[in-house]
Amino acid sequence: MNFKLKRLSDQVMVITGASSGIGLVTARLAAKRGVRLVLNARNEEALSSIVEEINAAGGDAIYVAGDVGKFEDVQKIAEGAVRRFGGFDTWVNNAGVSIYGAVLDQSLEDQRRLFETNYWGVVHGSMIACAHLRINGGALINIGSVLSDVAIPIQGTYCATKHAVKGYTDALRLELEEEGAPISVTLIKPSAIDTPYSQHAKNLMPVEPQNPPPVYAPDLVAEAILHCAENPERDLYVGGGGKMLAAAGQHAPRLTDKLLEATMFSWQKSSQPKLDGGPDSLYAPSADGEERGGYSGHVAESSVYTKASVHPLIAGSLLAGLGFAAYAAWRAATANSAAGAHQKVLLDRAR
Repeated sequence: MNFKLKRLSDQVMVITGASSGIGLVTARLAAKRGVRLVLNARNEEALSSIVEEINAAGGDAIYVAGDVGKFEDVQKIAEGAVRRFGGFDTWVNNAGVSIYGAVLDQSLEDQRRLFETNYWGVVHGSMIACAHLRINGGALINIGSVLSDVAIPIQGTYCATKHAVKGYTDALRLELEEEGAPISVTLIKPSAIDTPYSQHAKNLMPVEPQNPPPVYAPDLVAEAILHCAENPERDLYVGGGGKMLAAAGQHAPRLTDKLLEATMFSWQKSSQPKLDGGPDSLYAPSADGEERGGYSGHVAESSVYTKASVHPLIAGSLLAGLGFAAYAAWRAATANSAAGAHQKVLLDRAR
């Protein structure tokens, strides 16, 4: 890619799924850095409140309510961006939802609906974004998951949608590069993130779902998105725990299966009984406007791995540090070995 992306302060950014969680955190952080925003979600009331908040603080944002599973609704997002700002420079496909429960217990209707949002929402957004960015240049950022690379039980259909997003994004990137289109295509793969994700999911279990550890703050994903809006990246994991899981799945798949069987059934179940009639966001928006999900365990507010991934100097320092530590350990072991040999010679002479 021989083109440069604009500075954030010169950009217009579209964010889908902007009414809570990662999308909301990204919108607020982008606004603070001078990005003009076009925000999308199904919850118009929540979007209106968020846009009012951003504009009152000196930002410049509009919203276009709609369902990313409907192509015509996604077209309206682009039309709103062109009408208000003359276009856009970065498009973030972030909208998503999940289902908790064994895959064979999930209805076909629910599974198809999940694909409408998680997969077809990305396809719709990518098609419409690329039509504009082919001419004007910019960044397409799709939010996948660590589960794009490795599947876990209880969220099987969600994993399938994220595997599909990865396949689509990787193929699209190759095709755009071959034609020389001035578009950076990035797949961001977050680990478990403390957002209202589990509250918004449809739950078929007898207890309330929860994120499996390690869990990271949504701010880390927002920082990754904004980094990729300025710097072309192929893909980026958020959270070292997720990267380790993906690597384990690639290099030791059967061992990883056993590990997941032993942990992921219990780790995704809280001790709280399922709320009767609790709302979910599979077919319609539920409660929105929150960044965090209230995870009861430890939430990592930073990730050395992710920082190293986006900052080569940090990565170099880490590698140098590891190399120095390995060298020091080798010298210590050599010294101990030499000292032991010398002591043995002295003992032999004494005898």
